[in-house]
Amino acid sequence: MSDWTAFILAVLGLLATPGPTNTLMAASGAQRGVRKSLHLLAGELGGYAIAITVWIEIAGAVAAKEPMVGTVAKLVAVAFLYWSAIKLWRNAGRADLGQRGITLGRVFVTTLLNPKALVFAFAIFPVIGFVERLAYDAVFGLLAVMTAVGWMVLGAVAQRGSAGLLTSARVEQITAVALVVFATVLMVQTLA
Repeated sequence: MSDWTAFILAVLGLLATPGPTNTLMAASGAQRGVRKSLHLLAGELGGYAIAITVWIEIAGAVAAKEPMVGTVAKLVAVAFLYWSAIKLWRNAGRADLGQRGITLGRVFVTTLLNPKALVFAFAIFPVIGFVERLAYDAVFGLLAVMTAVGWMVLGAVAQRGSAGLLTSARVEQITAVALVVFATVLMVQTLA
């Protein structure tokens, strides 16, 4: 997509949909608040930057010749999402947030393996050279930050408005269930 309006709308539409990274951002907003969650943006931006670049520049060429590359990559993402869900569920409610799994590293790897990166790489970013794509990368980064902060705010507002019903442990368990759902949908789509 080389039309800026279409690019921006497509990026916002996909970034705004619930997914593994957004789930972690909302859970962190609920647990820590927005200000203390902002450092997670570096993980999301780094994960998307690497994933999209690798998909466009390397995997696109290899996958065109060997279709199993894309399938294996998706199944690795599924395995990581299941592992993340198990870790979040088992550690729900523990005092140490780092132990509970919503860390910069977890956000980075979750985003790196996020299936949305495939869609961005193969359907939304224009087919142009690396240097020409830098302007699109910058706009994407700005939109990703805006969307992630929106998810953090949503999590914080939901937690405050829950009258104590939405505890940290429950947020993590809901997040774990959501990750399992995302992983299962991706697995079914990949194997179909």
